[in-house]
Amino acid sequence: MRKLLICPSDRTGVPFLSQHVPLANAPLLGLSLLEYWLSALSISGIKKVLILAHDRPEFALEVTGEGERWGLEATILNESRELSAAEALLKYATEVDGVPAEEAISVLDHFPGAPDRPLFGNYQQWFEAIRTWMPSALMPDRVGVNEALPGVWKGCHAHVSPLAQLNSPCWIGQHVFVGANAIVGPGAILEDGSFVEPGAELAESWVGPDTFVGQFARIKGSLAWGNTLVNWQTGSEALVADPFLLCAVRRPRRKRTPGWFRRLSDLYERNKGDAGMFWKHLLLHKQG
Repeated sequence: MRKLLICPSDRTGVPFLSQHVPLANAPLLGLSLLEYWLSALSISGIKKVLILAHDRPEFALEVTGEGERWGLEATILNESRELSAAEALLKYATEVDGVPAEEAISVLDHFPGAPDRPLFGNYQQWFEAIRTWMPSALMPDRVGVNEALPGVWKGCHAHVSPLAQLNSPCWIGQHVFVGANAIVGPGAILEDGSFVEPGAELAESWVGPDTFVGQFARIKGSLAWGNTLVNWQTGSEALVADPFLLCAVRRPRRKRTPGWFRRLSDLYERNKGDAGMFWKHLLLHKQG
C-alpha cells in the first residue's frame, strides 16, 4: 500500500515558524510532523510513502532517509511548488492498492489522526494543537521520553532541579536544563536543548530548541525561539535585545535521525527496571 504526503510550503498565518526549517520539519514536542506521520503510517501497515516537498526538500531527506527507520520505503520528490491534493492525485495516483486516492493523499498540516486540529492557520491554532497532542506524542515506537509525573513528560537526558516547580501539563525535551525555583507550566513546552535559568517562569508557552530563558524572564502565552518572542494570541512578534532574558544558545541545528546506539540507550533509559518491556521494545525496533 502506498501513501502520498504533501509537505506545506508558506503559510501566511505562521510566517515565523518556517524561518529556520520547513513547516513539516518544525520541532513539535521533540519530533517533526514528518516523523509523527511516518510512525503512524508504519504502524498502520503502509509500506511505501511518497513525500512531495517544495520548501527545502533536503531537510525532509535528512530526517527520513529512505524510510528504513520506520521499516518502510520513503521517497522525497522535489516539486516546483506546493501541490494541492487534487493536483497530486492527477500527477501520481488514481487508486493505490484498492484504496481510494483521496484517502491515500494527506497534506501535512495537522498531526496524524487529528484533522480537526489544524496547525498552520495561525499561531493560536498551532499552539493549541501541540498542547492537545502532548499525551499522544509518546507513539509506540518512540523512545527517550517518559511521563515522569501525571501530565509531565520529560526527556531521559533532561536535567531538572528538584527545586523547580513543574505544573501539568508540561513537556521537557531532551538535553533541557531547568534550574532551581523555575516555574514550568501549566501548558509549557520546552523543546530539545533549551536552557531555563533558576527563577524563570513559563506558562502556556512554547520554547524552541536551543533557546536560553533568563532568570528574570516571565513568559506567558508566547512562542520563544532564539531571541524572538511571538504572542500566539495576537500574532505580534518582537525581538528581545537583552540576551540575559532570551537568546539562542547556538545556531539552529537540522534535525537528524538518531543512530542505533543512541536509540538503544534511550530505549534502556525508558524501560530500565522492566527487562521484559525493554526486550519487547528492542524487538519492535529491530523489526521496524
